[in-house]
Amino acid sequence: MSQQRRLHLKLLAGGVAAAALAPVALAQSVAQQATVLENKDKKAVPLPAVGSPFALPTSIELIDGRKLRTQDLKGRLVVLEYWATWCPFCARQMPHMEQLYKDHGNKGLIVLGLSIDKKAADVPPYVQQRGVSFPVAWMSPELAKVLPKPAGLPVTIVVGRDGRVKLAESGELFPEDIAGIAKYL
Repeated sequence: MSQQRRLHLKLLAGGVAAAALAPVALAQSVAQQATVLENKDKKAVPLPAVGSPFALPTSIELIDGRKLRTQDLKGRLVVLEYWATWCPFCARQMPHMEQLYKDHGNKGLIVLGLSIDKKAADVPPYVQQRGVSFPVAWMSPELAKVLPKPAGLPVTIVVGRDGRVKLAESGELFPEDIAGIAKYL
């Protein structure tokens, strides 16, 4: 095979590989752009370290008007899920979080959705339309001060019964990874 033909095949193979990776790059680009937009004048908040203590606020107002108190969460596995109505990755992940909650809510697991939408009024119709039954709060400026969202979207933080971080991930999780959160129960 000629050297020119080998070079042509290498370039072609590189193009195929680049095309295969394009959706991944696009997803990362969208997630990075969302982070830049939401953190325009703020410094990026890092993910908490696995094993580090994680303090929840004493009270969180939910979109249905109820209050979720920290004492209600003691001894439970808490899955914090930062998301937005406009995020396609969040929309794909939401049904898997709902299933996790339905499967393990009676065993001490709670999913707490934290919407970062600009308007609180956008959240209830979205949640209702998708049949979300786990508690959801809107990230008001006050709540954002005590539970700042790490960079990326969606962001999933799992806090164990001992109050320590068991998992902290930025970006969409695979369904099997979400189902695997139950191992921390």
